[in-house]
Amino acid sequence: MTRLMSRKMMCVNFDEPDETRPFEGGMGRLDVIDTDNGPVGRAVFEPGWRWSQHVKPIAGTDSCEAAHTGYVISGRIKIVMDDGDALEAGPGDFVSVAPGHDAWVLGDTPCVVIDWVGYGTYAKPAGA
Repeated sequence: MTRLMSRKMMCVNFDEPDETRPFEGGMGRLDVIDTDNGPVGRAVFEPGWRWSQHVKPIAGTDSCEAAHTGYVISGRIKIVMDDGDALEAGPGDFVSVAPGHDAWVLGDTPCVVIDWVGYGTYAKPAGA
């Protein structure tokens, strides 16, 4: 594992995360790295992934209740707020999303997103 930690620096490779949380149906995973500033996650959403089908059964909420602040590395994702506001994001896009939304992968390419706000409890069973 590439892991360098001191009081001034940190380098950790997502290929060897502190925790991996699989999504329902084998439709991707969330890799989590614990840092002094909180968890950072790399989500890999496979083509066909949809929050309401592949994470909702884990979360136990009607919509995604995590806030997200992240960067899309590859693939495309559509995010629709409970009130109907929507956006599409792709490679190179920064996204900030409030709680209360659904999301799904667009196209045939996995969508990979780094998020440094909302993945601390994301895809964890309710109460865990």
